[in-house]
Amino acid sequence: MKKGKLIVLTVAIIVIFFVMLHSNPTSALRTKVFFMGYPKVAFTSEIVEYEFVNLHAKGSKGYLFTEPPMEKATQGYLDTYQVKKFGIFYFAEFIKDV
Repeated sequence: MKKGKLIVLTVAIIVIFFVMLHSNPTSALRTKVFFMGYPKVAFTSEIVEYEFVNLHAKGSKGYLFTEPPMEKATQGYLDTYQVKKFGIFYFAEFIKDV
């Protein structure tokens, strides 16, 4: 019985963290950048809404980091992201500046 309670508690904690990290666009964006390997930028950089010319997906918006992380391999800045809404959750992905 103790093992069952531990499993239920663990699953509940994981679900709560997932909901918290994907409940609004900025937290979804910070989560994405954190798991890409840039935790300092995820916590310290400011995020502004950005108007993309070719952003036609319904339920999505563009966002821009004011102090973006630099990718080591290409020396390019990872500054522009698209955040899409699926149901009540938001998911971010990096896109090139269009």
